[in-house]
Amino acid sequence: MNDDLSKRRLGRGLAALIGEMDQPDPVEAGRPTVNPDRMVPIEFVSRNPKNPRRYFDEAELHDLAASIRQHGIVQPVVARTVSAGRYEIIAGERRWRAAQLAGLIEIPVIVRDVDDKTALEIAIVENVQRADLNALEEAQGYEQLIAEHGYTQNDLGEIIGKSRSHVANSLRLLKLPDSVRDLLAGGSLSAGHARALVSTSDPASLARTIVSKGMSVRDAERLAQNDIKAQSDPRPATSIRDAKDSDTVALERTLSDALGLDVIINHKGSGGQIRIAYKSLEQLEEICRLLERR
Repeated sequence: MNDDLSKRRLGRGLAALIGEMDQPDPVEAGRPTVNPDRMVPIEFVSRNPKNPRRYFDEAELHDLAASIRQHGIVQPVVARTVSAGRYEIIAGERRWRAAQLAGLIEIPVIVRDVDDKTALEIAIVENVQRADLNALEEAQGYEQLIAEHGYTQNDLGEIIGKSRSHVANSLRLLKLPDSVRDLLAGGSLSAGHARALVSTSDPASLARTIVSKGMSVRDAERLAQNDIKAQSDPRPATSIRDAKDSDTVALERTLSDALGLDVIINHKGSGGQIRIAYKSLEQLEEICRLLERR
């Protein structure tokens, strides 16, 4: 069985495994209860240290704990056996955390005995499908699957149900310095703001400017493009015509999002040039495939 076929089948297998997990909590959505395999003492259930989700809103956890005190856990935690009578969470860490706050002694568990690789894949897919990850956590999850299990961006797109360009654009965020990542993880910057900064000369400084001035994503893109233009042409702009117009900036953004790569458009008189930056042979091959289709 070749790798592509194996991973497509894995994608379908993951969909079956997480079919009961990728819906909103039944308490909130009015859905029927999913029957657990067993009730397990809460101290015998532990978190998955490789869960891509790192941030849990405290206020939301307390709200869910209050609901659990009244209704119990309607949607069981999904876990795998790690030793006799002990389990590691695959999906449902938020419910597990809230159950502890609610003072529950035991929780309902659905057991899916899978290996480390599949447990990581399910955790990432489940969180992405429920939109529980912030943009940085999502990118780090994709990076884990690529680094640890040899997935390509196309593989991830097929399994997760996202486009390859979406995966590529998410991974670009990991090139940002830690200070910008912190702003992204904390919600001060959106993914759109952060993507605009990837190719700039000083992302940290520009990020502080964006946050302090409350800039929109479009404003951030203009700021970033002016910085990139200054890198390629250090001469100061002498008139407003020297600055890149908003339509060009918007087109650069559209092409960058479509390709998942940095695109720069430079006008020269009635003509100009488009520059597409790639970091690997895989990205170059993808560009060639796209051009050949045209």
